[in-house]
Amino acid sequence: MIDRRVVSNFNWWFFLLALTIACLGVVIIYSANHGRPEAFFRGLYLKQIYWIGYGLIVMTVAVLVDYHLLSRYAYAIYALTVLALVFVLVFGTVTSGSRRWIHIGSLSIQVSEFAKIALIITLAKYFEAGKLQGQYQLKDLFIPVLLTGLLGGLIFVQPDLGTAMIIFFIFLIFVTAIEFSYRTLLRIFALGVAAAPFLWFALKDYQKTRLLTLFNPDLDPLGAGYHSIQSKIAIGSGGFWGKGLLAGTQSRLNFLPEKHTDFIFSVFAEETGFIGVMILFSLYLILLLKGLHIAFRAGDRFGLFVALGLVGSIAYYVIFNIGMTIGLFPVTGVPLPLLSYGGSSLLSNFLALGLLLNIEMRRTLH
Repeated sequence: MIDRRVVSNFNWWFFLLALTIACLGVVIIYSANHGRPEAFFRGLYLKQIYWIGYGLIVMTVAVLVDYHLLSRYAYAIYALTVLALVFVLVFGTVTSGSRRWIHIGSLSIQVSEFAKIALIITLAKYFEAGKLQGQYQLKDLFIPVLLTGLLGGLIFVQPDLGTAMIIFFIFLIFVTAIEFSYRTLLRIFALGVAAAPFLWFALKDYQKTRLLTLFNPDLDPLGAGYHSIQSKIAIGSGGFWGKGLLAGTQSRLNFLPEKHTDFIFSVFAEETGFIGVMILFSLYLILLLKGLHIAFRAGDRFGLFVALGLVGSIAYYVIFNIGMTIGLFPVTGVPLPLLSYGGSSLLSNFLALGLLLNIEMRRTLH
């Protein structure tokens, strides 16, 4: 039987805010693909509606199951995630040169989208019974580094640089949250800087090219720099009021690549202009601030860490995706939360939001 006090604490405004952003995504996906001759692309908005429905089911389960159970089974969740990622590398479907998806019936699932949530839960469990402020040393990071490195490595070799980067970012969130001494933080930063040159040699040639064209897209305007150039043209041409729905020339004339996934913000900015972008920014800002509010009012340390990790990962995707479309970050295939087309991305986002609601609803019961 579900405790009535839990149900009474459900935050309907937070839920409706997330659903509003998802519905905006359906509209923009329809607008971006309505003029295409391929029936597959014209029907993507319907598939997105179906995925939102599945996402709401996932969110409902995440809300109803006490999040403290995740602490009990955190390491089992991590182990299953590792096995799933290994399964992807061996039996996964190759698309556009990457092996990232597995098929479950008629559905294609990208396991790495859920790996970040598994890592958040696992690190939250590890640091749940933590030390006092300033008592952490570098040696205390040995196991967290192994946990993070294994997941990040399995994702990196798919290859999926964008998701591997969020895995590393989640680790940094926890390093900050557990309150290391400044001296220890400086040591971690120095180690990161020292490792950077070695990471360069681990990148694929096309990944290196994307990094180089970040600073000068004109080096390869018809290749690696094409996405960035066309995206900035689309965003700039939106002006103050935008060109209107179904009227974006960059998307309608197919100059803009990946317009329903990675570059959906470019379509949104072109069609709704500065006003629409400010409204979208406001929706995301309210969502993230409310998420932080939930984190800092969590009823226990595990809930605090899980909420911080989830909010940080959503913020990373928002900032990195938009930064990618305006040329501040390299093109790495990072979706815009709740707005971009993609079933796995939507499911993982609704799962994260459901866990945040779960943490808020139960903060006074333990």
